[in-house]
Amino acid sequence: MRKITTYLFLLCTISLWSQQQFQGRAVYQSKTTVDMSSWGANMSEERKKQIKSRMKNFLEKSYVLNFTTKESIYKEEAKLQAPGTRGFRFGGFTGGGVKYKNLQTKESLESVEFFGKKFLITDSAEKPKWELGSDTKQIGKYTCFKATLVKKVDAFDWRNMRRRGKGNKASDSSKNTKVTEDIEIPKEITVTAWYTPQIPVSNGPGEYWGLPGLILEINEGRTTILCSEVIMNVKDEDTEIEAPTKGDQVSREEYNKIMKKKMEEMREMFQRRRGGGRGRGRF
Repeated sequence: MRKITTYLFLLCTISLWSQQQFQGRAVYQSKTTVDMSSWGANMSEERKKQIKSRMKNFLEKSYVLNFTTKESIYKEEAKLQAPGTRGFRFGGFTGGGVKYKNLQTKESLESVEFFGKKFLITDSAEKPKWELGSDTKQIGKYTCFKATLVKKVDAFDWRNMRRRGKGNKASDSSKNTKVTEDIEIPKEITVTAWYTPQIPVSNGPGEYWGLPGLILEINEGRTTILCSEVIMNVKDEDTEIEAPTKGDQVSREEYNKIMKKKMEEMREMFQRRRGGGRGRGRF
């Protein structure tokens, strides 16, 4: 009965606003946690604190989503680095990418920089297969509904990398992808989204969209993306939506092949520096 009531509410909301055009800006805070106990068994607590401090700007980021009912652009907000500190980068990936989605043409573009080279990744914005739930919670002044999906994890998604079992025991290869001798990534994870029909825009942060309302929170593995501010119908230069055009145009599959090749080169170089022994692969 509760689910039927939920669906009726959503249908009424969609009908009420379907003829109107929306434009707005949403600010999100993204935070990824790292379990230092599994990565630094022989590391002092002081050293762990130093590494966590250096990684903070990399693990905690702010993003802005500019959206209409048809398209959106998702950008990382630039941060000033504290004097005397050094930034942390994952391999050669500098971050700061731009994600563009066109919900009408089902087109997705992502502009990234990898080892000093810019790429424009083209992809199809396939609608995620959400399972709608009846659970609700309040985020700010908005009533949000729960939705979940099972997502295949990209083999280069550093946010979901982890040590391969405790005590280097073998992991289930049917459920995990081996990255190196020490590192693995789960093949699938469950993503939880909280969306609000009060903002009837089928959009959200990053790759996520396809729900009957703006997504205000995403829980994905060790990463949480939470909306901290929504501004509706304010038109200025900061809310303009333009698809990125800079960079070598490649498909998602082609880009992953480039990354894989570069990661293998880095691992081989690291092993040679350790004297040509077996060593342990790293990213």
